[in-house]
Amino acid sequence: MAVHHTETGANELSFTYYAKSCPTMEAVVHNKVAQWIKTDPTLAPAIIRLHFHDCAIRGCDASILLNHAGSERLAKGSRTLRGFNVINDIKQELERRCPKTVSCADILTSAARDATLKVGGPFWEVPYGRKDGRVSKVKEAELVPMGHENITQLIDFFQARGLNPLDLVVLSGSHTIGRSTCSSFHNRLYNFTSKGKPDPTIDPKYLKFLKKKCRGSTMSKYAPLDATTPTKFDAVYYKNLERRMGLLSTDQLLYSDMRTAPIVAALASQPMLFSQQFAVSMVNLGNVQVLTGNQGEIRTNCNFVNL
Repeated sequence: MAVHHTETGANELSFTYYAKSCPTMEAVVHNKVAQWIKTDPTLAPAIIRLHFHDCAIRGCDASILLNHAGSERLAKGSRTLRGFNVINDIKQELERRCPKTVSCADILTSAARDATLKVGGPFWEVPYGRKDGRVSKVKEAELVPMGHENITQLIDFFQARGLNPLDLVVLSGSHTIGRSTCSSFHNRLYNFTSKGKPDPTIDPKYLKFLKKKCRGSTMSKYAPLDATTPTKFDAVYYKNLERRMGLLSTDQLLYSDMRTAPIVAALASQPMLFSQQFAVSMVNLGNVQVLTGNQGEIRTNCNFVNL
């Protein structure tokens, strides 16, 4: 399937961007990501999610990494984001080898690919040349989907970023690994749409499993996004949706809406299709509203704009 570039800036990205200026760039990212995930496997889905949260607001410009009063990192939806330390570690090493050369936006995009690969997902070539943005606003980050939206809202959110419904369903498949806090889906277990009853679309056995997982008053407990094969990158996420075992309501709704349900069915029955298309959709995501040329800068520290 063809890669569709989402902005003109994406056409300026290149697979050989660092070939002369920092030839070991990809090796450094690959090795660092592997080391961190070996220590803590939950960092794999965390890095993929961090990349999505970055690209979702102002495009893939590393604005999520900026750490100042009023930045995206302080948004409610950003509180459970992790992996910042991985990116900082990679950046330090690259500054040592190739000072002021590799952007934080490129590092995060590359790290998301290597994190996917590390958990058994597909490989894809990442084009480089993104510049880092100088703006990061907490208010804008509140727009990132939180698991309570309807399908129209999700399709609109993706389309505003040049991504189509296929990208939406395929990128949701990153929920084949990772976990979510009980607070993200608690209303589905007990008080769905404020009616005092569970979400009728949840499989009864699965409902019991989730209630057990989230027992007690603590909302910070976790449940796996894919209860069947939680640590394996596979297409079982889509089979779960067919069995009414989607964790977030935004997961399950993909199977009940006529605009997305046929895509879910196709991916559930053809695991290789998911793997191939995930690579394509991740390239599309990494191309969203990128800054190139003199539109941005190359930060020397990913947490702060250059002085």
